[in-house]
Amino acid sequence: MPIIESALDACNAHTDFTLPAGEPWMHDMKRGETLRIVDLEGNQAVDTLFYSSADPTERYSAQDTIRAQRNLYLSAGSVLMSNRGAPLLTITADTCGRHDTLGGACAAESNTVRYALEKRHMHSCRDSYLNALAHCTCGVGALLGKRDIVSNINFFMNVPVTPLGKLTFEDGISAPGKYVEMRAEQDVTVLISNCPQLNNPCNGYNPTPVRLLVWGA
Repeated sequence: MPIIESALDACNAHTDFTLPAGEPWMHDMKRGETLRIVDLEGNQAVDTLFYSSADPTERYSAQDTIRAQRNLYLSAGSVLMSNRGAPLLTITADTCGRHDTLGGACAAESNTVRYALEKRHMHSCRDSYLNALAHCTCGVGALLGKRDIVSNINFFMNVPVTPLGKLTFEDGISAPGKYVEMRAEQDVTVLISNCPQLNNPCNGYNPTPVRLLVWGA
């Protein structure tokens, strides 16, 4: 996968926020703005969704994105497609090299099925998404609910596909300071869960913060 570094200077970003492990983040981006997600300590999964700000029934589609790229993984040059076949964002820089489209977001139910009944209470990305939407009283977030949580991107997460077509959660291929950067091709709303998962290697069994930066068009 191509490794392409960014020419953008963090000093010029109009938004610079450190998101703690396990917490959600919602942000509206204008067309032409650029978002960078920085894996501060390495081996941290960042579960991310995108919605059209003009019409949130148009949102990131894993199926359309995979079909358009003819690749299960995302990297520099990948275009994130909507369920209407329109570009939402383009990955313009990436120092990690590969990002997951298949692993989905952890939930109370999947924690129970995959691990143990007593894991059900543990915080999950689906909980983070719903928490963010429940506390959003304006904009796109106020229009979204449980049924709008679709298959997400897992930036920095390593989910290889076996020769038998199964998925495995493995140690990450990221490292401290690795980042992915993407340009909005239309006005979009970003919904992030900085994954709290403790039961598989996607966060190195130790969830950590990430840094989020946004530059103007």
